[in-house]
Amino acid sequence: MLKESRIFDIEERLIDFAVRIIRVAESLPKTKVGNHIAGQLIRCGTSPAPNYGEAQGGESHADFIHKMKVCLKELRETRIWLLMIVRANLMKSPLKLKALIDENNELISIFAASIKTAKQKNTKTS
Repeated sequence: MLKESRIFDIEERLIDFAVRIIRVAESLPKTKVGNHIAGQLIRCGTSPAPNYGEAQGGESHADFIHKMKVCLKELRETRIWLLMIVRANLMKSPLKLKALIDENNELISIFAASIKTAKQKNTKTS
């Protein structure tokens, strides 16, 4: 029961993260740069949630690890876009992004640790 609860906790966090990313993208200036970054941010910032869902239904242990790595890759890309938004002063209140960047960093840490653990378990069972 606890393990299942933890799965849905991460899933819920990823969905909430995606919604926050959508809100940030919508608040960016409607300029060439703002539109470009918004599009990129929406693509990478919303993909970890459905990719995590795919990982949970992975066809094999290797497939699970691969899909978790996709989530991690997308979270890392999201982090870079968020930092660019802050550095380029594309939001009126860039401090509002601090909590989102913190959550992004926590999710990166969780996925990196999960992938490491999954790889270790795979080596032990091989």
